[in-house]
Amino acid sequence: MYSDILLTVDYDRTLTGTDSKIPQANLEAIEYFIANGGTFTVNTGRSVPMSRRFMEKVPTNAPLLLYNGSAWYDAGKKQLVKSYPISLNAGEMLRELIHRFPKLWLEVQGVEHHYLFRENRIWEEYCTKCGASWAYGDLDAVEQPFLKVAFYSNYEDARVSSMYRVVPEEMARMQEAMDWVAENWGDKIEIFRACPRIVDLHARGCSKLRSARDLQAALGKKILICVGDAENDIGMLQGADYAFCPADGIVADRFPNVCPCSEGAVAQVIREKIPAILD
Repeated sequence: MYSDILLTVDYDRTLTGTDSKIPQANLEAIEYFIANGGTFTVNTGRSVPMSRRFMEKVPTNAPLLLYNGSAWYDAGKKQLVKSYPISLNAGEMLRELIHRFPKLWLEVQGVEHHYLFRENRIWEEYCTKCGASWAYGDLDAVEQPFLKVAFYSNYEDARVSSMYRVVPEEMARMQEAMDWVAENWGDKIEIFRACPRIVDLHARGCSKLRSARDLQAALGKKILICVGDAENDIGMLQGADYAFCPADGIVADRFPNVCPCSEGAVAQVIREKIPAILD
């Protein structure tokens, strides 16, 4: 029934609710979609360490699209299928960012661990809560492949929801850093605003849309349907054949809406929107 479709969905506040839990309706709908010939995967800015918990819960039958499109990951074999590393010297890049923006927290998200370079107990708790293994890194021995740098304005507390709360001073500080990166490394770096308190840096050319379209081509699927909620989903949603956003998403005013994320937005896409598309 759904054999021509590749469905890729964002994780936080799209597949999950605002409480970071996955509504049971979404899981049941995904199982139904796959059982009826559909191809489903998660398309997220999260890393391998930050995705390990949901790999055990979420049915997928295609490589996970992680790090905002910087890698494909085979959850069954537990290995990268494809990756697009940043083409800058990791140590030099991080030293420059730390020097210029000392009030920001710089994190490297590797395949094995998340790494920070100065002590932060809330960060440790945040990673642990999200199920991501963490360590304090050495600027001269950054884990390879070098896929993603994230910078944070602050760690208010260890809940995912805290990453969505930000004050104007923080916004200005992060915008300054984004502008500097674009001016100095714009030919090598792609910048994504993952949520109000997080900015992600990746290899130039990486995007959720590119990874989804490349996977669609590799699998020979005719229709790409994407679901997302935030600024780093805009390109994916704009470039999909069909796109939907939870009604409470940050970019909900720009795309066709389904119900709020906590009410089973992905389930509504599968149960209602896809059948309407195929009629």
